[in-house]
Amino acid sequence: MEFRAASSVVFLLLAAFAAGASAASFTIINNCGYTVWPAGIPVGGGVQLDPGQSWNVDVPAGTSGRFWGRTGCSFNGGSGHCDSGDCAGALSCSVSGQTPATLAEYTIGANGAQDFYDISLVDGFNQPMDFSCSTGVNLHCPAAGCSDAYLFPTDDTKTHACSSNSNYQVTFCA
Repeated sequence: MEFRAASSVVFLLLAAFAAGASAASFTIINNCGYTVWPAGIPVGGGVQLDPGQSWNVDVPAGTSGRFWGRTGCSFNGGSGHCDSGDCAGALSCSVSGQTPATLAEYTIGANGAQDFYDISLVDGFNQPMDFSCSTGVNLHCPAAGCSDAYLFPTDDTKTHACSSNSNYQVTFCA
């Protein structure tokens, strides 16, 4: 009887911890007429998206990062080169991309805390992007200098809040 009670308590504690440490789901969509190789920090990438294809990624709570699209890529195995957004020639990124790169930046709150997201052009513009949260606003950046994106590092007016446990969508060439 004591074993059952103890195992029930452990199960409830694990379930409570898992509920507080949920992930956010990201869907990355290539709406362009050309192939895009999405990359992300800290999630890597290494996926080729032909026109109309998508990539689904779960990002753990408490994570800050970014996604961007690489264009004009050629890979042989795990290494190669991209004309824009290249990450040191790696197929799966472990470092941020080289400029120019339109960035979808995020912070996923831990333990039910609010999420935050934005589009940044601080590292330049390499392709149109939309970035949305299921409980927030749709950010639209069709061209360099768009008013929905950070244009310089201290511009803190472009970050948007989203409730925790949300789904996100990043669309290239929306």
